[in-house]
Amino acid sequence: MLVDESRRLETLALGPGDRKEIEALARQIADCHGHLPLDHADLLTAVDVEAGRLPSELARTLARFREHGTPGGVLLIKGLPMDDQLPPTPADGAHPGPWTDLALATVAELMVMSRLGSVIAYADEKQGRLVQDIAPVLGAEERQENTGSKLLELHTEDGFHPNKPDFIGLFCVRPDHEGTALTVAGSIRSVLPDLPEETVRLLRRPLFRIRLSSSFTGDGQDRYSSLLPVLTGPEEDPDMCVDFHAMESFDPRATAALATLREHLERSLAGVAMEQGDLLIVDNRVAVHGRTGFRARHDGRDRWLRRCFVVTDIRASRGSRPTASRVHQPL
Repeated sequence: MLVDESRRLETLALGPGDRKEIEALARQIADCHGHLPLDHADLLTAVDVEAGRLPSELARTLARFREHGTPGGVLLIKGLPMDDQLPPTPADGAHPGPWTDLALATVAELMVMSRLGSVIAYADEKQGRLVQDIAPVLGAEERQENTGSKLLELHTEDGFHPNKPDFIGLFCVRPDHEGTALTVAGSIRSVLPDLPEETVRLLRRPLFRIRLSSSFTGDGQDRYSSLLPVLTGPEEDPDMCVDFHAMESFDPRATAALATLREHLERSLAGVAMEQGDLLIVDNRVAVHGRTGFRARHDGRDRWLRRCFVVTDIRASRGSRPTASRVHQPL
């Protein structure tokens, strides 16, 4: 995976005043609703209401990103508030304590992401938590999943899912020890003009399938999505759904087209070594993301991100969620 570290992501760096405003809003929500589970309707309503009071420059940036995106399909926000006392990085990939242990970070991420749509979770994944912990797990180093620490291949998040997220938020609680792990992303918008016409034609046909992540299968048996295209939507600005580790095709021409897309995306990658308080938002409709490898020490201070998902139309999944719940039922 070749990453041009000089290729900058679209970035908004918050100043001290804006950070204090966001911290005050997050603290107010935590103080009033800290006794509720994170997916409680009253808490999420409060998050939506207070998100309307986010600093104006941040609100404008999020509105533009929601409506128009960016050429690279990602937006980096730097300097969000962080709790003073941080628990250890969870050894098993899930913080065992209440969400209020990271009250400011949790609510700040939810407020920002709620400006893009409705937060959603999946019962199959991370116990259906709305805000999930992403940390290396001992023994899982080689896995092509978020518990690993080796190179994580480029992918659309949960591309196999009928209600996959439209946006992904990755909030950095702790960087890796060496500060060398790059979260990388590439967008179809960056490479479409250079793709051969025949490649695009094949990528628009339902010739591909994606193997479900192990968390969605449970029994260890391989399961696959139905056949789907990689590219959909307008010719000049398509959406993309792809997974270069778990996607396959039985058509050799389609397999070659997928390889061509990968080559072009890998030449267009931008990456960032995330710092504490960074929130990287990925437009999952047009961009793939991944991560370079890093060395985990399993000492309680390893790399720790917190992730949440957003959909622009929560009603589309209403038949697959319990009433008043944001958690999608198991596949």
